[in-house]
Amino acid sequence: MKHDVSSHTLSLLNRRNFLGQSATGLGAIALTSLLSKQGLLADQPAINPGRPHAARSPHYPAKAKNVLVIFCAGACSQLETWDYKPELIKHDGKPLKNGPPVTFQGPSGNLARPQYEFRPYGQTGKMCSDMVPHLASMVDDYAFIHSLTSKSNTHGPAENFISTGFTLDGFPSMGAWITYALGSENENLPAFVAIPDPRGVPQASVNNWGPGFLPAVFQGTPFNSKQPIQNLQPPKSIAKKTDVAARDLLKLLNDQHLKRNPKDANLFARIASYELAARMQLSVPEISDLSSEPQHILNMYGADDSKNKVKADYAKNCILARRLIEKGVRFVQLFNGAYATAGQLNWDGHQKLREQYDVHGPIMDQPSAALIRDLKQRGLLKDTLILWCTEFGRMPMFQKGAKGRDHNPGGFTAVLTGAGIKPGVSHGATDELGFKAAENIHPFHDLHATMLHLLGLDHEKLTFYHNGIQRRLTDVHGNVIKGLLA
Repeated sequence: MKHDVSSHTLSLLNRRNFLGQSATGLGAIALTSLLSKQGLLADQPAINPGRPHAARSPHYPAKAKNVLVIFCAGACSQLETWDYKPELIKHDGKPLKNGPPVTFQGPSGNLARPQYEFRPYGQTGKMCSDMVPHLASMVDDYAFIHSLTSKSNTHGPAENFISTGFTLDGFPSMGAWITYALGSENENLPAFVAIPDPRGVPQASVNNWGPGFLPAVFQGTPFNSKQPIQNLQPPKSIAKKTDVAARDLLKLLNDQHLKRNPKDANLFARIASYELAARMQLSVPEISDLSSEPQHILNMYGADDSKNKVKADYAKNCILARRLIEKGVRFVQLFNGAYATAGQLNWDGHQKLREQYDVHGPIMDQPSAALIRDLKQRGLLKDTLILWCTEFGRMPMFQKGAKGRDHNPGGFTAVLTGAGIKPGVSHGATDELGFKAAENIHPFHDLHATMLHLLGLDHEKLTFYHNGIQRRLTDVHGNVIKGLLA
């Protein structure tokens, strides 16, 4: 039998050439690994261990400097908010033809019309739900994407997917990726802040703001208006003069220790984290103190609502988010809804969707709308990208024997506004009943790629070497959604 052998293969059969090329190849692999671990590859950010949150340049000129994510935990229904389906109204009470007999939690019931009326809003005439009148009043500023898909129909993994790009635990959150790449404009505050809902944390909890395998310094710092950062102030028994003197002495000792160990990156990072904590002792109490906000701002957000304490507390979280963006915090993740069963504390409307959304809607709507409006009035929206999202959508039919909708990762909506976003557009679509994405279908990877693009980052170049793989937020997927860009 005749075999064709290439000249390259023949050269490898030469012992000297084989050993020489093998040594060169192994050396290149080792060098790449070392450079990657030290952050010295061309596409990776050059991070000063002593100032890990210092502002860094993006890959190319950016449209956005900051990001604000409003995350509705529990899967807020697209059919009760943004995705108007007149055919669903027409077929109310009928079975879904060729539909699934069983969905996530059990047998399917009949199709159910939206539980709120839809009406046109703004100059664009976009049809939006009466459940969110305050948010809908600014519809001309938004770009809608109606054709998102998720990789999971379970809350925890789906939250992971939205926040990290993976359904499994252990991957960096999008805020960690962004602060790893860009640092922050304010070194006296955390670069990444997560603001949990006043009712508690979401189901995936710290995964939503965790660092994964990135350096721990890039994890989000969780606090809100009800629960400030713990252990920030020294005991009252220690006088301020004594505290300042102790800090000065500690800095002197740290500086001397660094001189003796100039190449210890971990030592630099550890000292930097303690120094940030010291600066936060002054900056965080100031930014968390809302007593300086004028009454008309409290009224606009609903932070003085004496009849709805949860709404008032969430409104204060929204004011806190604005103040953080105002101070240059790079990434703020604001949660609406907590981890709960039966949808009592979040948007998981399986049994009594209308009854539960009558509670959740007012809590979320006015404060969230006021936050967007306030950022716009202060001129901050031109540099801030805002994303309203949830972990997946809801089915067009009710569950059998119930008045709620089951989980639907096959088609749901997100809303964007602010820096680099084309206002007044709707991109993509679900089918006529809102069951599955049908036009310009986008996995959430595409939204991550778009977010990074607006920050001046190429999602394929923003990588971190981990366990033999150059990992990235978008995994091996992701395309920038150009229809959303201004």
